[in-house]
Amino acid sequence: MLAGLAMRDGRPVVALDLFGDLDLQSSGAMVRSRPGGTLTELVDDAVSMPACGVVYGASFENHPVLVGRLAQRHVLLGNPSETLRAVRDPQRLATVVRDAGHPVPRTFASAPADRAGRWLRKPLRGGGGTRVRGWRGGALPAGTVVQERIDGMPCSAAAVGDGTGAVVLGITEQLVGRRAFGVRGHRWCGNVVPPRLPAGERDALLEQAGAICSSLASGFGLCGLFGVDFVWDGERAWTLEVNPRATASLEAIEAAHGSDVFGAHMRGCAGELPRVALGGRAAGKAVLFATEDVVVGDSERWAARGVRDVPHPGERIAAGRPVCTVLATGATPDDVLDALEEQAERLRAELGSAMEVAAGG
Repeated sequence: MLAGLAMRDGRPVVALDLFGDLDLQSSGAMVRSRPGGTLTELVDDAVSMPACGVVYGASFENHPVLVGRLAQRHVLLGNPSETLRAVRDPQRLATVVRDAGHPVPRTFASAPADRAGRWLRKPLRGGGGTRVRGWRGGALPAGTVVQERIDGMPCSAAAVGDGTGAVVLGITEQLVGRRAFGVRGHRWCGNVVPPRLPAGERDALLEQAGAICSSLASGFGLCGLFGVDFVWDGERAWTLEVNPRATASLEAIEAAHGSDVFGAHMRGCAGELPRVALGGRAAGKAVLFATEDVVVGDSERWAARGVRDVPHPGERIAAGRPVCTVLATGATPDDVLDALEEQAERLRAELGSAMEVAAGG
């Protein structure tokens, strides 16, 4: 996704990743992939290259040491390691958001004495809802917190900061635990723009999200693209966490609003906030997860059908792992969600056929 955003902005791209997907390899970017490798190995590759500008993606927010290594070699187009440590600290985050007058769920690093209400156990270094579980008491494993569960719609804002303020590029409804895409529980599996809310609530959410994002940019010095996860309870946006880098929702936001997302990132990193106009189109993306071990069949034409993160023909994907990403646009967010689910159903049928052939062969 990041490579596509940058190339649509006219940038020459070298992409380093852990998958080597078919569509990335045919995108026109120079690609260096390490399927099955580690983030440390990606950074080793990056620091061996000539100095240039570098943008990091998902999971690096949990590895500030690696981001520090990147910054020693390259011009870091994004938030530095000290910012990651600060904004990913739940207590420091809660202080900044509360001081700005916005609600935050109660969060504790040890079992709270007052257990009234419902609670979730969450990893400090997590993402996408992985390893989030309900909590009803007991000791907390190292590296986890317990957080009050807020009822409402899971949402997110994609924003760009200049170190002192921020503008919102788009608001999404997060798709969480949807069986149509092969996940349950608290696992993230996609985003729909705009959220499926009444118009008045959407406006209120956008206004509150803008104020929260500006407060976070000022409080932590956030620059470039970042995301904030919320729960919308019908009246208030409860801030859950900050992803201080480009977020997965950006493809859908670009499709809905026609935004120059990567250009906005570059302007934010240079200390300039972009002008943003939110459009009236609906768009979405969803990640299809394998519900059992699968062998991919003929995926060569998937990209032409709008599928992204395309695996190679014959690739084996274990149950619980992502298979690919589907995209859709439409008149309403409900139309978009229907289209995403239909695409997922067709792809799952194709994967089932490939499994039957592999078993028969």
